[in-house]
Amino acid sequence: MNLRRITALLLRYLLLYRQSWTRIMEIFFWPVMDLLVWGFLTAYLLKVGSNRVPALITFLIGSMIFWDLLYRAQQSVTISFLEDVWARNLLNIFVAPVTIAEFLTATFALGVIKVLVNGLILALLAWLLYSFNVFQLGFTLIPFVLSLMLMGWAMGMVTVALIMRWGHAAEALAWGIPFLIQPISAVFYPVSVLPSWLQAVAWTLPSTYVFEGMRQVLATGQAPWHMFWWSLGLNVVYLVAAGVFFEYMFRVVRRKGLLAKLGME
Repeated sequence: MNLRRITALLLRYLLLYRQSWTRIMEIFFWPVMDLLVWGFLTAYLLKVGSNRVPALITFLIGSMIFWDLLYRAQQSVTISFLEDVWARNLLNIFVAPVTIAEFLTATFALGVIKVLVNGLILALLAWLLYSFNVFQLGFTLIPFVLSLMLMGWAMGMVTVALIMRWGHAAEALAWGIPFLIQPISAVFYPVSVLPSWLQAVAWTLPSTYVFEGMRQVLATGQAPWHMFWWSLGLNVVYLVAAGVFFEYMFRVVRRKGLLAKLGME
């Protein structure tokens, strides 16, 4: 891979945000709205009173922040691809000496930047509005966040592959796919709430281990490292599978001429 080409692609995507305040608003608007809704809901629960409500507040706000990090990692890949589709720039990208690996690496780097910016903003707002300190997770925060990013990248590659194959009709998947796995990722509730047959499915997702692990850290102060290693192992499997799927679909759309059609529509 060529570092200069990766840097050039990353710079191109970053410059889009510098020139458009609407793109910047899109990054912050929905996460902040989610934080306000969940935060005020938990504040209401605290007001009506229960011995378990304070713990519930930390679980819900922490889960919301972690979920947004996963979502942003996935969006960094899919929206970067769609930006080139919408700007009729897709063919220019792949006619140039840019490999698939370089393109994906640039979108992954953009995802890291988005996750860092969003995470810091949400952490600051959670602390100012609800006195919730996400950094109470300590250094255990870092590996679990990295695991979420890996899963987001895998979902992003699968989403882009599907959009390449089925064109504009599949663009809604860019926003929809993360929410397909949200109910079974135990984001806002423990896995034990799910039906027994669905629990088995939930434990096949790396995100489930991350959210369950986060709740254990908040409840006990102990890091369940076995959950992190399970999530990391599954992420390696899913990343490899997503990469193979992306490469296969890319060859299919090139052979059928679908990439050129998508880039010109």
